[in-house]
Amino acid sequence: MADTATFLSAASDLLGERGLTTDPDLMAPWLTDWRGRYTGQAVALASPSSTAELSELVKLCGSHGVPIVPQGGNSGMSGGATPDDTGTALLLSLRRMNTIRRLDPQAREVTCEAGVVLETLHEAAANEGLRFPLTLGGKGSATIGGLISTNAGGTQVLRHGSMRAQVLGLEAVLADGSVFDALTPLKKDNRGFDLKQLLIGSEGTLGIVTAATLRLLPALAERAVLWVGLGSIADARALLTHCNALASDAVEGFEVLPRHCLEAVLAHVPGTRSPLAGEHEWHALIELAADQAGRDALPALAERLLETAFEAGLVEDATLAVNETQAEQFWTLREEISASERAIGPAMQHDISVPVARMASFIAEAVPATEQRFPGTTAIAFGHLGDGNVHYHVLAPKGSERGAWERTQGKEISAFVHDLVTQWNGSISAEHGIGQMKVDELGRLGDPVQLAMMRAVKQALDPQGLLNPGKLVPLPLSEGDRRSLAPAPQL
Repeated sequence: MADTATFLSAASDLLGERGLTTDPDLMAPWLTDWRGRYTGQAVALASPSSTAELSELVKLCGSHGVPIVPQGGNSGMSGGATPDDTGTALLLSLRRMNTIRRLDPQAREVTCEAGVVLETLHEAAANEGLRFPLTLGGKGSATIGGLISTNAGGTQVLRHGSMRAQVLGLEAVLADGSVFDALTPLKKDNRGFDLKQLLIGSEGTLGIVTAATLRLLPALAERAVLWVGLGSIADARALLTHCNALASDAVEGFEVLPRHCLEAVLAHVPGTRSPLAGEHEWHALIELAADQAGRDALPALAERLLETAFEAGLVEDATLAVNETQAEQFWTLREEISASERAIGPAMQHDISVPVARMASFIAEAVPATEQRFPGTTAIAFGHLGDGNVHYHVLAPKGSERGAWERTQGKEISAFVHDLVTQWNGSISAEHGIGQMKVDELGRLGDPVQLAMMRAVKQALDPQGLLNPGKLVPLPLSEGDRRSLAPAPQL
């Protein structure tokens, strides 16, 4: 305790009254993850205001052996920004580091600090006639640092790629307190490893992102949003192929959802209504987009896409949003799925990917296999079909107790789903990260060579193991542990 007091005194002197707190009431909101599955404790909550302050703080933590858990908007899905329950870690908030340092409209680049909220960046870019081509439902709370650290995806990955594709330069504080400064964007740089890419998606286990230079694109001049009713997920895959062939780079997003998801949103979100009159087993939400150069041709392209899809027998019904209000209403139906499903009852939520060409087949086989293996459950898949990434939720049988069910049968279900995904050469984490929720499963199912490389990099960059311990990088499993985990039957 004496050493803890010494550390806290030194940290307080460094950060000042606004930069450090041990007040339980002020810390409480940040000690539980967004899903409410993990709650930890921390020795204090630190909020440095600059990279220089953070550098000195990390050095201080190293000298006292204090673990650091970095946190952005606390909107992650895998418990990656929540400390454990020992109370020995320092919870590190980057939210005060929220300056947009530079926005260059001619170069279409922006340099901003880690605490900048995604929606704020969208607004700043829009003021210059530009846009940042990544968005997601939590744009009002997600921060740039968190998005980079988890390599976030969102609804525009199909056309523009994940966060990794948006980063032109990076600044980060490493485990020894040194500052990695690679903010200058270079289209060609062949001086060895692309170290910024190593930090992207590392969930704060290799370094703490403090700023980034990001690419911007011309603002959208026109978009066409379509809602389509389909008979099967196979039809959705065929429609995606049709869209890619006809509309090519204009396809900004291609989202799918089953009838169950739409009904859940209509039941739980006031004021929502189905875009189509009839019932359909599957639905697709398609967005076509164009900048100024292509805006005049976009309406005709959208109409031709629908006409040819009907002629080919790919769709049962469809409608085109007549204005921006209706377009936003269509997207609300997609964005409210998770909250609406959560209102129904307990569920195990999986963020998975398989090769794009195989995703429809995976869904068609995995859903009945899961429901047969776990009677009374309901399996649903929705999301980014065009990226080969869906959110695969398994809802508990009616009457299941929230919390208890997830800890018992829910764990069996997740192991089953992850085994299926692995058999299909997929990933158990497509865009939400590993965090603490999936670290054991990654250790069980990950390729031994890749896991060994991850551990070697972690040891090299963080030899004390103080950066976000217990997240992302699995500890080695003994052979006995591996044998005790029975794999799911193959499909």
